[in-house]
Amino acid sequence: MLETTKFLPPTVAPQTRPLSLLQSIRAARRNVLELIPDLAYRQPMVSGRMGVRWHMVQDPGALRRVLLYNVENYPKSEVMLRMLRPAVGDSLFTSEGEAWRWQRRAVAPVFAQRNMTALAPVMTATAERAADRLMRGSAYPELVGEMLSATFDVICEVALSGREHFDADAYSHAILRYFETAGKASLLDFLRVPNWIPRPGALLGLGAVRTMHSMVARAIAARRQETAAGGADDLLDYMLKAHDPETGRRMSPTDLLHNMQFFIVAGHETTALALSWSLLLLALHPEAQERARAEARAALGDSPAGTDHIEATPYVKQVIEEAMRLYPPVGMLARNVRRADTLGGREILPNDVLFLPIYALHRHQMWWERPNEFDPERFSPEAVRARDRYLYLPFGAGPRVCVGANFAMMQAHIILATLLARFRFELGPNSLPMPTMSMTVRPDTGVRLAVKRI
Repeated sequence: MLETTKFLPPTVAPQTRPLSLLQSIRAARRNVLELIPDLAYRQPMVSGRMGVRWHMVQDPGALRRVLLYNVENYPKSEVMLRMLRPAVGDSLFTSEGEAWRWQRRAVAPVFAQRNMTALAPVMTATAERAADRLMRGSAYPELVGEMLSATFDVICEVALSGREHFDADAYSHAILRYFETAGKASLLDFLRVPNWIPRPGALLGLGAVRTMHSMVARAIAARRQETAAGGADDLLDYMLKAHDPETGRRMSPTDLLHNMQFFIVAGHETTALALSWSLLLLALHPEAQERARAEARAALGDSPAGTDHIEATPYVKQVIEEAMRLYPPVGMLARNVRRADTLGGREILPNDVLFLPIYALHRHQMWWERPNEFDPERFSPEAVRARDRYLYLPFGAGPRVCVGANFAMMQAHIILATLLARFRFELGPNSLPMPTMSMTVRPDTGVRLAVKRI
């Protein structure tokens, strides 16, 4: 274990008393992480009732059953789908059953390992541009925005062979606007009012949806013309060619729009947040930063990172993994219950609601030593082999594990190694940000650090 500084990474103080319905609604709209009670960090399961019975599941055996062995019994909750569908429709992320299976088959080839290696030069070029922007920028840049720009470059190249049809700033603002409106729980959700009753947040988010969809639609239209003239080997190309071998079904224009929207949002937002939290944690822990920098400098020198450097920089990867333990990109999942079941010795009934608080699982006092401290040694090969797979779920698990997990990790690794080899990151004059979640776990005030050229 590294000797750590006096700083503990910022976290949300857990609730020590049960919340009323009104308090729960306010917490859900302010910060979903505030809904997690103190008991969820100390017990394998916590149950309660608020109109319906609910259970928070932090037990690895129970999580394995929910996400792997009995996955069909636990579809994504209607509240979660209601918040997501305006933006991504019935895409790979929100569909179930055969509708999900054929879409998964359609997009999986682009994330095969052979394609990951072929995509690495795009990530290397992006890392170089990100370093150049930091070199020319202010002494205290806001790094969430910088990382969003970097990862947006990558996903646009992978998905659409370029970002010329996108205004990155307008698109990013639309994503944030959507998260702050349609992406927040409503009183009507808690009362289980039918989804056909409009939610105020959904109405307020319509402009953001139109902004995102119009950009994606223009990009698809332009790429369809290029494909007719010769094509490109990218995610859209795979989707245009994809068909169900059993029915011959192909993606409709709406299917294409919603899936591209999902991959663009998920493919850059979550990776950018993992990088931003990594940089903040390294600024809080200079000794860990120096170890990661020495590793990166020895492997890279002044060159940007590529696939050849990944095996030579294992500690850089451990930093990213530990950052996603403390700040998982999605800190809470929710599932409906179709049929009666038993989880962790507890009876689960139809129409109960399951919450899978990944944020609490990753900081659980039963499963992790010093759970709120930053220690990348938790992800040494030996430590990983000794730990239950279902104690660490930044990308989910089971058949619906994130299809782009390897892509995201490679992208984050290449960018972080490049930046650490060239810069030192130190705390700035601003107070530390707090983690806040609507859809993703973001630093509430951004990450503003002092960036010093080595």
